[in-house]
Amino acid sequence: MPFEEAKKSREGDRRENYYEDSLRESQAFREEYKKMTGVIKAAEMPWEESRQGLIKHMVNEKMKTTECAIDLYQQFLSPGGKSGKHRHMSEELIYVLEGSGYDLHWDVRFDCIDTYIWDWEKEPKKFAWEEGDYVYIPPYTTHQHVNADPDKPARFVSASNRIVKALGFNWMEQVEPAPDYKEDKNV
Repeated sequence: MPFEEAKKSREGDRRENYYEDSLRESQAFREEYKKMTGVIKAAEMPWEESRQGLIKHMVNEKMKTTECAIDLYQQFLSPGGKSGKHRHMSEELIYVLEGSGYDLHWDVRFDCIDTYIWDWEKEPKKFAWEEGDYVYIPPYTTHQHVNADPDKPARFVSASNRIVKALGFNWMEQVEPAPDYKEDKNV
């Protein structure tokens, strides 16, 4: 019967204020946004010795900047050094500021009949880079950055979109730490 759905649509007596809450939350956000910074001086950018390696955060969600969609950091690779190996659901772009080296990418294959089934290539693809190049890293590709120069450091900017997390894909895994990572037991 065509009217059955119409009857069902009026069932239940639960009440909420989701829309009104959203209006209040939006107003509160706009007030908070006015207090956020749009300029971050180099000396204000925090350093982190992470499992991914030595990074300097330029823009991060926790820094409360007016940038609400992108996270940016510089990564520093010592001569002949390499980053950790990790993967995340957001795409990543790196722009090489200095040095030369290569990326190793283990592409992902997946199936999604009832649940996600992930499988990564056994052998990585190798992508050489040098100063002035950019490298694209697809979603959930396991990847690692390697400085091929035994005498000079390498440095690049990494950019990723944090909106993917808000869509329910806050999936990030450190597959292997950077070789020179020393875990801080006090953190």
